[in-house]
Amino acid sequence: MNTPPSDAGALAHVALLGLGGNIGDPPASMAAALQILQADAEIEVAAVSRLYRTPPWGKTDQAWFFNSCAMVRTALSPHGLLDACLSTERRLKRKRRERWGPRIIDIDVLTYDAETIHEDGLSIPHPHMHERAFVLLPLMDIGPEVHVRGKPVSHWAASADAAGIELASEDSSWWLKK
Repeated sequence: MNTPPSDAGALAHVALLGLGGNIGDPPASMAAALQILQADAEIEVAAVSRLYRTPPWGKTDQAWFFNSCAMVRTALSPHGLLDACLSTERRLKRKRRERWGPRIIDIDVLTYDAETIHEDGLSIPHPHMHERAFVLLPLMDIGPEVHVRGKPVSHWAASADAAGIELASEDSSWWLKK
């Protein structure tokens, strides 16, 4: 965790991000993404989950993924945060080729405060997060009490199919530069 900024009101919004990837060195790409976001004066990485190795979901004929979640404090609007995440993906050479297909990095805005947004290109909370163990297990590390669709993450995680998901790091420092 970082030291809070001197102007705590500047980073007044709290958002949860989901990160994943299965091409190249996904943990390194995810760590680089978190470091890029942390370097933005309008984003503070407040907490990061442990790293998980997960079977592919949706399109199953591809390599396994690594997944993690992060809690950020931000001065950005929901769209501004999404833009920062997409810009980070582009900096890390993400190519969008097929839905649920292989990727070097994926960063999803899962929640933003307690807001509900359904606009073209942005749905908060993420529409499928409560169904996906590869999101819910990392979220249990940093926000089990966060409410999604009226129930805490811990409720959704208790009934999620976590078959095959493996812990890939013992603690949440995996993303920090050594």
